[in-house]
Amino acid sequence: MNPTEEQGNTPAGWLVTGAGGMLGQDVLARLAAAGEQTTALDRAALDLTDADAVRRALEHHRPAVVVNCAAWTAVDDAETREAEALAINGDGPAHLAAACARTGAVLLHVSTDYVFAGDATTPYAEDAPTAPRSAYGRTKLAGEQAVLKTLPDSGYVVRTAWLYGAGGGNFVRTMIKLEGLKDTLDVVDDQRGQPTWSADLAGLLVELGRGALAGTAPAGVYHGTGSGETTWYGFTREIFRLLGTDPDRVRPTTSEAFVRPAPRPAYSVLGHERFAAAGIEPLRDWRAALTEAFPEIHRVHEKENPA
Repeated sequence: MNPTEEQGNTPAGWLVTGAGGMLGQDVLARLAAAGEQTTALDRAALDLTDADAVRRALEHHRPAVVVNCAAWTAVDDAETREAEALAINGDGPAHLAAACARTGAVLLHVSTDYVFAGDATTPYAEDAPTAPRSAYGRTKLAGEQAVLKTLPDSGYVVRTAWLYGAGGGNFVRTMIKLEGLKDTLDVVDDQRGQPTWSADLAGLLVELGRGALAGTAPAGVYHGTGSGETTWYGFTREIFRLLGTDPDRVRPTTSEAFVRPAPRPAYSVLGHERFAAAGIEPLRDWRAALTEAFPEIHRVHEKENPA
């Protein structure tokens, strides 16, 4: 083999799956800002449920790091379509992990707080027992297990929660819309979690990937959520404050007022202890992140919903 061929077979750059989604877009933006060589594959470009297609994609692009942002995120629909959700959330990561094992790539796989029962009273540690109560949580846990089993030394599971951003539908954008339609808004106050800006999580994923390549970030499970905690009610009051309207227009209610097909975790606060071992700072306080994120999210809302 000549040097050119050898160099061509050496893993290099980053490959992002689910590149058309909210988080995928933010990961691509962070990688571009960092000057990283990047391949973006959206759902149309790569079907993660097709093992052969996944293998061919990684053998062709030869990335050093794969960031899997692709997922079935319709939590309620998964209750009646679990097999379809499992194909994307469970089989997809398994196919990626197998392909990464063949090509030598690091895999960063994004997961969720829904793998926990949601009945804790203190933050879930990265090694806390999992006990999903929904089909969505079960399918995401299957993806985690596949990654960790196949890539014990180069597989990274990053659990996140309450994700919002400018590039997709999410709670913040919904509340901005409802503020303009309703005099008062009833919002659940008995579910606690950590609002997480997708751009902040994207930066964390890039930093973790670099740590993986440098050998300074151990493989395994990490929690990528904003620091601090609140309820959906508290989150909405902060959104209203940033809109310059009266937060008292938001009224607290209970989960019983909004019964959904999939049970929601009552407690989704995640601990961030493992980042210390990797020399990486956990994400900042959720309020500080929302304050920075808000102008762009509001601008996108105004553009898409002109008066």
